[in-house]
Amino acid sequence: MSTVPATATTPGAAGLLAEIDRRADDLIGLTCDLVRFDTTVRGDASESARDEADLQEYLAGRLRRAGATVDVFTPKPGDLPDSPQTPPGLGFDGRPQLIARFPGTGGGRSLLFNGHIDVVSAEPRSEWTSDPFRAEVRDGRLYGRGTCDMKGGIAAAVIAAETLAALGIRLPGDLLINTATDEEWNGAGTLASVGYGVRADAAVVPEPTDLDVVTAQRGILGGRVTVAGRPGHAEHPPGDWRSGGAVNAIEKTLPVLAALGRLRERWADDPAHRHPLLPPPSIVPTTIKGGEWWVTYPASCEVALDITYLPVQADGGGWASRVRHDIERAVRDACAGDGWLTAHPPRFTWDTELPPAEVPAGHPLVHALASSATALGRTPRVLGEPSWTDAATLTRLGNTPAVCLGPTATRPDGSPTLHTIDEYIEVADLIDTAKALALAALSMTAPAQHPHPHPHA
Repeated sequence: MSTVPATATTPGAAGLLAEIDRRADDLIGLTCDLVRFDTTVRGDASESARDEADLQEYLAGRLRRAGATVDVFTPKPGDLPDSPQTPPGLGFDGRPQLIARFPGTGGGRSLLFNGHIDVVSAEPRSEWTSDPFRAEVRDGRLYGRGTCDMKGGIAAAVIAAETLAALGIRLPGDLLINTATDEEWNGAGTLASVGYGVRADAAVVPEPTDLDVVTAQRGILGGRVTVAGRPGHAEHPPGDWRSGGAVNAIEKTLPVLAALGRLRERWADDPAHRHPLLPPPSIVPTTIKGGEWWVTYPASCEVALDITYLPVQADGGGWASRVRHDIERAVRDACAGDGWLTAHPPRFTWDTELPPAEVPAGHPLVHALASSATALGRTPRVLGEPSWTDAATLTRLGNTPAVCLGPTATRPDGSPTLHTIDEYIEVADLIDTAKALALAALSMTAPAQHPHPHPHA
């Protein structure tokens, strides 16, 4: 498939960009409105909903007034596609998903803008300069929880679509907007949207990228390893474990951690794990819990693991079965010389699993977005995402090649703005994101001329 990217000189583009400039205050106001809804992500299936339904209804009303057909739906547990991505039976009470459609004139390709409405916790709120749920403009920056990740990106997508509609620019293909819950936990909202039938010929997820184009991302595997011990009085000699003596589970965890560290190093040194856009795979112990009382040998020790892996490490279905096998084997081998650990092998429990994904750099969507950003005076790069986004779900499970392009991702010192105290977005980036998305819609909804390569793992 080939396409002529829309630029500032494309017929109608100059007026489109000027109108988005005119709507800058509306764009800032919409972002502020979205920030006011407390949509802090749940970390457990039993947590009550917050303001997700109110936010979705607010957006639904706005998009309907702009001329879109809108469906706000609450998935049932059985509606989720079968995958290891979410816990069995996950419900969505109070957490609906939204799909809006601006119908095309016919004969063109469909383009989807997808964004997640959930945000990470704003705690400790006392450390914020201003209320995290009352967005505030200071020195050209819009501060507030979710401004960067990613309510600003959602607002930019909505303004782009509204402006196209208001100017009477009828795109050949459909333009869709999907706002979803739970991305910060396990991507359940977009997964449920895919199960509901949301798909398009291509998709843009306006996650914060500094208006670079992100085409690849690592997969994520979460899990825990539990090492058993045997309790006894810590101030008495433990005795021989084979005769019932005490065993310190914390100390027995040390060879497990060492084995995971060695495996991480082997992964990093493996030439097969050198990706042009992504960091090496990694294993990071993130929490540790062990012991029952300060004068008792600990009976168990549990370590939580955050594991990132490359597309090349995925199994035939795109998931982490081979990664799990490598980790379990490395720990099992390290325990072979320890009698207690051989008799009481560490136990693994695997939790969240999010697939890696990659869209070819030659895909026309990548070219269209890069050209749109260039037309705005940017110098966009094609990059990889070391973490994960809903673009992977759309690409892997939704048959919708998806990449990311969005506003501010880094501070001047290179540190991230997302998930931080005083999270912010550059107002100029917010406006340019809306412009880039609108220009991309002009070019990407044109009729296809040649088949494009399918996204690969």
